Amino acid sequence: QVQLVESGGGLVQAGGSLRLSCAASGRTFSRYAMGWFRQAPGKGREFVATITYIGGRTSYSDSVKGRFTISRDNAKNTVYLQMNSLKPEDTAVYSCAASSRTYYSRGLSSDFDSWGQGTQVTVSS
Repeated sequence: QVQLVESGGGLVQAGGSLRLSCAASGRTFSRYAMGWFRQAPGKGREFVATITYIGGRTSYSDSVKGRFTISRDNAKNTVYLQMNSLKPEDTAVYSCAASSRTYYSRGLSSDFDSWGQGTQVTVSS
């Protein structure tokens, strides 16, 4: 099991930017896919972005493509989510996730088996 701690959430106006970080500890972090998911009030968990270990192959949901960028620093055991041009509909709790078996994920939550507690992102109009 790997422990994940997110940071960087907050309140921002529409059109603004935030960068989320997810620090990992525990078992080997770097060999498998990492991802970001979000959950808005009254809604289910939604895929945001994933990234592989080698080569940085990424996958994004259509709702964030072109605005969000996922990256990872394996030396620091950290994955990032740069969020630009934020919209009120991006308001949610954002959680990072780590897989113990999947090298590349297209965003299925079942690909991931370790989850952080989440960080709140609120975008005002």
